[in-house]
Amino acid sequence: MKRKFPFAVGSIHHIYNRGVAKCKICIDDVDYWRFLQGLCLFNDTKSANHILWQLERDRGALNLKVLKKYIVDPANERSKLVRILAYCVMDNHYHLLVEEIREGGITKFMQKLGVGYVNYFNKKHERVGSLFQNKFQNVPVESEQHLKYLLVYINVLNPAQYLEPHWKDGGIKNPKAILAYVENYLWSTHQEYLGKRNSIIIEKGVLGEIFPTPDAYRALIRTVIEAKKYEEVTYLMLE
Repeated sequence: MKRKFPFAVGSIHHIYNRGVAKCKICIDDVDYWRFLQGLCLFNDTKSANHILWQLERDRGALNLKVLKKYIVDPANERSKLVRILAYCVMDNHYHLLVEEIREGGITKFMQKLGVGYVNYFNKKHERVGSLFQNKFQNVPVESEQHLKYLLVYINVLNPAQYLEPHWKDGGIKNPKAILAYVENYLWSTHQEYLGKRNSIIIEKGVLGEIFPTPDAYRALIRTVIEAKKYEEVTYLMLE
């Protein structure tokens, strides 16, 4: 049985879950976008019912310009539940790196995210019942090294499984191909940390101090891949 860890204000947690019976939680690009939209809209103490109505009306295909306009409108000023430092959404699971910034924030955020996305997914794909395997799992970040390796896993080694599903056993065989692939993977925060994309979802927080430049981030990725330093993150493998 997984241990349950308390969410103390200021603590950073790795949150993850996968589809029930390893089923897909994202079937097409609209599903991926809808999950990311949820990361943004549900990270608020207030309801986002008005814009969620547009999401349901358009079956998740909310124009990003509309979403950005909603976010920057002073009338829609948000009071965030959590600080999202990083994420990666895969076809049958997801990983989040989040900081508790208010008491009960992570629990409330994950409840809103889970219910909102499952309702959307079941309606769109004409299914009923649970989508996720169980309640989300969480592991607290215990050191700066743990935090750094988590970021590399979430952004790089996790999507690398699409090209090299057994990298954990013998290491990355083709680093060049892997790095090229993940740099074009839209559903993680890798591009944000490379300085290639600005996000309305994440705040780098302490990771912005650890990696003040894209070069610092790239250097750690090279170290992890070349030295095969996977021990810190092998527990994260969700196939």
